[in-house]
This record gives sequence, structure tokens and C-alpha cells, in this order.
Amino acid sequence: PTRRHRVTSVWILLSGVAPELDEWARFFALGAGKRAAAEAGIPRVVTAREADDLLRSAEQFVTVVEAALGVAHQPALDGLAA
Repeated sequence: PTRRHRVTSVWILLSGVAPELDEWARFFALGAGKRAAAEAGIPRVVTAREADDLLRSAEQFVTVVEAALGVAHQPALDGLAA
């Protein structure tokens, strides 16, 4: 018999393997519903202000992860930067 694997949020997994990033994981997990709705094309789920705030938070998160991994900052590709 095969064992079924249930889908687990990446944020739950992150909390388990990197407890020091738990606060970030909880922050991003809380926004997962809005993200899914926006990806599904539902209009006006996220305001421009919320999107800007989330982008700044994501940039801070990447900086924290880069520092934790001891890797140099990787600049955004041309055309993808805000």
C-alpha cells in the first residue's frame, strides 16, 4: 500500500526546519488566502498599499534569508525590479 502525502504549506515546513524564521513564516502564511485569490484573478482582493507593503516585507525576508545562509545579496534581474 502506498502512503498518501498531504499537502503541507511551505510556511509550516519553514517553521519546522528554521525556527528562527517562524515569525516570517506566520506572517506570510496569514496572507496565503489573499495571495491565492489574487492569483485566481479575483479583482480588488489586495489594495495597492497592501501590495507595496507585502513587496517590502518580501524584500526584507530575502535579506534575512541571505544573511542566514551566508550568501551575498542577489540583485533583481533587469526589468523585474520595482
